Amino acid sequence: MMFLGSKHCPHCGTAAAEATVADLSVLKCPRCKTDMASISLGAERLRECETCGGLWLDVAAFERICASREEQSAVLGGAAPAPGHSTGGENKIRYVPCPECNQLMNRINFARCSGVIVDVCKGHGTWFDRDELSAIIQFIREGGLEKSRQKEKHELEFEREQLRAEQHAAAMRELNRYSAEDERIGGISGASGLLKFLIE
Repeated sequence: MMFLGSKHCPHCGTAAAEATVADLSVLKCPRCKTDMASISLGAERLRECETCGGLWLDVAAFERICASREEQSAVLGGAAPAPGHSTGGENKIRYVPCPECNQLMNRINFARCSGVIVDVCKGHGTWFDRDELSAIIQFIREGGLEKSRQKEKHELEFEREQLRAEQHAAAMRELNRYSAEDERIGGISGASGLLKFLIE
């Protein structure tokens, strides 16, 4: 977070970028229900709630920010007003509607391990409460996405090994079942041979 008037980020040294007005349709903030301002930050156009400090990014804009260090620098370099006093109700989990389709959005932990819970509408975009987008960018810059990919790769390898072990165990059970059946059939044919011998 940067304070208004700062020329560089105190954390990473990124030059401050100024948000400018963008020409986007007016949408309501999913938290405050007030009109969001359309702004441009770097090359990205997004919507910001001036009341709660939340941000709405469409799917493509968020993907570009995640992929481009320049876009990340623009977001991190955006000066923001000092945070206001919290009312204490922010810790309560509340599902919010998508500003575009009004369907309740899914709450997900970004990259399954970032610790940043965001509200996502798969078809339209992502809602970031105050400072969540900055936290995600910091997570990405610290190698979080690569760590997440490695973790997911290890989980898939573990699941693959578990599946192989289960398949092997099932094959062994099937083999043992056929062996037992062969012994039973062999016992029955042996008994029938003995019976023929005794009768003759």
